[in-house]
Formats: sequence, structure tokens, C-alpha cells
Amino acid sequence: MEVTLPAVAEELLKEIKKAFQESSHVPDDLLLALKFVFGSSAVAALDLVDQHSVTRIVSPSGRAVYQVLGSSGKLYTCYASCHFCTCPAFAFSVLRKNDSLMCKHILAMYLSQATGACQELSVSDQQLASILLAEEEEEGLGTMC
Repeated sequence: MEVTLPAVAEELLKEIKKAFQESSHVPDDLLLALKFVFGSSAVAALDLVDQHSVTRIVSPSGRAVYQVLGSSGKLYTCYASCHFCTCPAFAFSVLRKNDSLMCKHILAMYLSQATGACQELSVSDQQLASILLAEEEEEGLGTMC
């Protein structure tokens, strides 16, 4: 089962991608809509995209995860397939309080995809497993997605 974004968020990201493909920038009206839908996470996510902080890590088996270098200098792993991030803000604001659609890292992941600013790193399946296991051990996380 694939997790989907609320329709308004999904449509907004599609519009941003379309506008960026046509003119290589995001118009002010879409930036305002982004701020309206995502609140303060929007500006922080755009900063992460501007700093090229998002990397898509892909293995030969087709598995992919994203790593986002947060503003604190820590790497967070984002899973697009289930809309999950390993950062504390995701656990608190999205899962616990349910007052945000997503954290700035997940939004940065989607925006970097839309604008083509996402870096790509190919690794072996074993390397990807090691990356995920290291993250799980560090965060003390159980099974994800």
C-alpha cells in the first residue's frame, strides 16, 4: 500500500514541477501557496533544496531512499514510499501531535524532485542495507515501512 499526500499538497507539488520545467524557477504565487499549505516548513525546506542537501540513494535492485542533510548538520533518512523521516520533528509534529503534513526534510525531498536539485548516488544492495542498518541502530528504530 503506497501512502499518498493530501490532494492539495500533491497538486501543488505537480504545479511547482511544471512551472520549474517551463521556466527554471518557481513563481511567487506558488511559493506563497507552498507557505500557506506547509507553514514554516516551506522556507526551511526551500533552504535545504538551495543547499543541495537532498541525495537519492539507489541500489541495483531498485530500492531507493533519500538522505537529507539537515540544518543541524545531521543526516536524516526519508522514505518516499511511506512518507516517513527519521528526524525528531517528524516523530513529534507529524506523528504525535498531528499538526503538520510533513517535516522540512520530506518536503525538501519532494521539492528537490520537482526542481531537479536532487543528487543521485548509486550503491550496492549491501551498501544500502548498511546505510539503513546504521540509521536504525543510531535512532533505535524498529522495523520501518
